[in-house]
Amino acid sequence: MTVRETIIETQNLTKYFGALAAVDDVSLKIEAGTLHAIIGPNGAGKTTFFNMLSGNLKPTSGKVFYKGMDLTGKPIHRMIHLGIGRSFQITNIFPNLTVHENIRLASQAMEDNNFHFLMDTAKMVRCEERTAEVIERVGLKSQSLLPARALSHGDQRKLELGMILAPDPEVLLLDEPTAGMATDQVPELITLIQEVQRSGTKTVVLVEHNMNVVMSVSDKITVMHQGKVLAEGTPAEIAANHEVQTAYLGGLYDLKV
Repeated sequence: MTVRETIIETQNLTKYFGALAAVDDVSLKIEAGTLHAIIGPNGAGKTTFFNMLSGNLKPTSGKVFYKGMDLTGKPIHRMIHLGIGRSFQITNIFPNLTVHENIRLASQAMEDNNFHFLMDTAKMVRCEERTAEVIERVGLKSQSLLPARALSHGDQRKLELGMILAPDPEVLLLDEPTAGMATDQVPELITLIQEVQRSGTKTVVLVEHNMNVVMSVSDKITVMHQGKVLAEGTPAEIAANHEVQTAYLGGLYDLKV
């Protein structure tokens, strides 16, 4: 078995909202180049955990490490520059800008002085080249001049993925990427995510309720329940875990691998 480097690690990560521990002493390691899914029932703490990984939320206690660096509580813009991109459950795009403009703005995050109006020609050329490359990669070339609001929900999700990819992050944190999508649109987006993860050095951390998706694409799965890690393992190990069946699915659903 290949031993992979740990790219993200949490140590005793905890977040309280008043007296409620939304995330309670969570320690886990995410290996570079893998697709690692985080699952659990509503209220399990998945999104709160994601928000601490991406810098959207400061933990009450505990640590977040990225490639050995302590990034605990660092702001989201700092995470982006270090190589961590994040999506949200609700599509996070600029609806009145075109597809091209959305991706170009995200591409500018790669450059120094990235949002100055006077960018030198070489940087602008790199930005435009990267924009065109990403638009083609996510399959939106024919819609590049359309305003984002005119896209179907499935294509808006692809646009959001493109915006995450544009700064060329090493880690993609994807929070419910298939939320609200029609069933027939899901396979195309999931295939795109798999291609991104497998084509280079990308690591994908995925929160997803669609169990068929989780079981078919994940290298490793972490199951959260009531703010804690209930179980962790391969899809086959999770499918066979009686504790997961009882706590997460009530023993009523047979996970398929």
